[in-house]
Amino acid sequence: SSKRKLDPSNIKLDDAILAQLDLLVTEIENNYKDNDFHNFQHASHVTMSVVKLLSQITGPEDHHNFPSTNKSTTQYHKNTFGITRDPLTRFACVFAALIHDVDHSGRSNGRLIQEGALIARLYNGKSIAEQNSIDVAWAIFMNRKYEELRNTLCPTKAEMQRFRQLVVNLVIATDILDKDLQKKRNIRWDRAFQKDGNTYFEESAQHMINQQATVVVEHMIQASDVIHTM
Repeated sequence: SSKRKLDPSNIKLDDAILAQLDLLVTEIENNYKDNDFHNFQHASHVTMSVVKLLSQITGPEDHHNFPSTNKSTTQYHKNTFGITRDPLTRFACVFAALIHDVDHSGRSNGRLIQEGALIARLYNGKSIAEQNSIDVAWAIFMNRKYEELRNTLCPTKAEMQRFRQLVVNLVIATDILDKDLQKKRNIRWDRAFQKDGNTYFEESAQHMINQQATVVVEHMIQASDVIHTM
């Protein structure tokens, strides 16, 4: 029989897990600083935008209208880059949006470098605020009081490693002023979506879908971050 998509509305979490999740969000909120833009209100807007964009990832037709066959399921998986069937990636997107500016001082990376700030030296002048937000938020997330939540999200070491890598990639993607990073993102996009180069045919189908999913969610959080300034 064909595999059916799990309906998130049917997933029931223990009260203890929900309480830990609620506490985690509150603790992250408390670690945002009261500055004019990079504050928790901004993070909330970005998070809501990411959730909305994730809900809009569909194939050329609504999956519910597809006949229930292996072929249609495979095609839907390809059309949505596997994102709709990957709860860990979806949660990583929301988590990254929530934490992407935590502990932000309100000063740009360029300003921190000009001032010779200690934090700029700590991160070698690269994605300073973003790397700091990752470190601060990850330290909170790894606290023992969230152990049950972590085990629910990432039951294996491999899943925890994948979750962290997703979060790092997504938060770093919000550094849109680093020209080197932007160039690398453009190269990854071309590699993932241009079919006229040799690299496309050298990669396995699943590996290409994974690459496409990565660049799609990176651009998703980047767009959500920028649009709040408009």
